[in-house]
Amino acid sequence: MDDAAELQLPARAFDKQDDGSDLAFYAPARLVTHIDDGAIAALSDYYESLLTPGQRVLDLMSSWVSHLPDDLDLEVVGHGMNAEELAANPRLGRWFVQDLNQDTQLPERDAAFDAVLICVGVQYLQRPLAVLREVRRVLQPGGIVVASYSNRCFPTKAVAVWRALDMEGQAALIRRYLDAAGFHDIEATVLADGRSSDPLIAVVARA
Repeated sequence: MDDAAELQLPARAFDKQDDGSDLAFYAPARLVTHIDDGAIAALSDYYESLLTPGQRVLDLMSSWVSHLPDDLDLEVVGHGMNAEELAANPRLGRWFVQDLNQDTQLPERDAAFDAVLICVGVQYLQRPLAVLREVRRVLQPGGIVVASYSNRCFPTKAVAVWRALDMEGQAALIRRYLDAAGFHDIEATVLADGRSSDPLIAVVARA
């Protein structure tokens, strides 16, 4: 059963307007931020409330910045689509490039991480259940996944079901993904309401 059928979504829910190679699309390095300073500060504060020093963190769908608090000592592994961006990220102890829409299996051992972070990336996943089941596999029991998003994206690369929803509906969609992937204690939190910065919502769940 494919993800759309398992989630009881329309058959073309995970289609994209641009079905060309994702690795080719992301080949030019984009050393920019995809949320503004206010939303970044809110996300950094949220991470600080969830994470503790010394934890192992997988920053999934990362780039040249991870939005982690500067003074929080963590062991961070990064994944992304552009080697130049990942190499420029000072928080990453190591990193790897992988197109999760082509290969959903993460090259990490079972229960390797205390937390997995997905910042403004979940909207691009065409096989979200396969990826999130891998996320659950690499998390310690009781570990957390945090999927944060705003109202910005590359629209031609975001999946159809994401583009069809407002931000509240997108939170419900992520909740559905996480529930179907076997997570529990799922909770959505508004980190920034959009009045003084980009809006930002985080959905957190436990393995």
